[in-house]
Amino acid sequence: MQAISKFNKTFTANKQILRSLSLSANNIQIEMDERTGFATLSMNRPPVNLLNLEMFLLLTSSIKELEQNKCRGVILTSTSDSVFSAGLDIKEMYQPNVERLREFWTAFQDTWLAWYGTGLPTLALINGHSPAGGCVLSTCCEYRIMLPNFKIGLNEAQFGLVAPNFVRASFRNVLTNRIAEMALYEGKMFQSAEALNIGLVDELANSKEEGHEKCIKFLQTFSKVDPLTRSLTKQQFRGKDLDDLRRDKKRDMDDFVEFVTQSHIQMKLGSYLEKLKNKSQK
Repeated sequence: MQAISKFNKTFTANKQILRSLSLSANNIQIEMDERTGFATLSMNRPPVNLLNLEMFLLLTSSIKELEQNKCRGVILTSTSDSVFSAGLDIKEMYQPNVERLREFWTAFQDTWLAWYGTGLPTLALINGHSPAGGCVLSTCCEYRIMLPNFKIGLNEAQFGLVAPNFVRASFRNVLTNRIAEMALYEGKMFQSAEALNIGLVDELANSKEEGHEKCIKFLQTFSKVDPLTRSLTKQQFRGKDLDDLRRDKKRDMDDFVEFVTQSHIQMKLGSYLEKLKNKSQK
């Protein structure tokens, strides 16, 4: 938590027009252009931006800090050239310390609430593969721009996990209920072009630079819109989903902990980690 406090202090004090900030061994990088009020938040936890407890805490703290610092829009992206985020860090769930497991899941819930519920305009510039938790982060955003030849989707079913209600809510907010349901059954990953076709992403860009330009263009469409009106409208559309998780937060956490600590789920997670280990050694 000290890293987050340091970030808060630095962010507030630095008045340069364009500034780069680092948190927790550089796991999150933020560039904010005060001329436009637009911020770019880049996940930077090599090699694949796995989302562990600390990353969730940083993502939540970052969006809340941006809300308080006259930010007018946020672009979420990755410093990697091939991975947006590979999703939840399975090591948080395999043979876990139960107390940390609860903290981890609560931090995930809080990140979802913060990003799905923020009044700020948010975009995901998906410049690499985006399975599972990476897909969750992108569907929390209002608009998604993806580079070609990558994959995105909720593939939890492939390693024995069930997407919780709040994850399904943001997925269904983007897709039709039927497409979302079938994709979750299969743990399906969509190629960029297919993701565009079904509405999982809104645009494709040939490069990260082109994608960033499209993000700025999207944000500029709100230049003549009252920010408060826009924020309230967004939160009214998403209010029920947010209220559902706030109301059921503890039950959702208890259900997750009970489910993931079952022996057969632990075996599946262990097998999945072993496959990843073997793949990395080839």
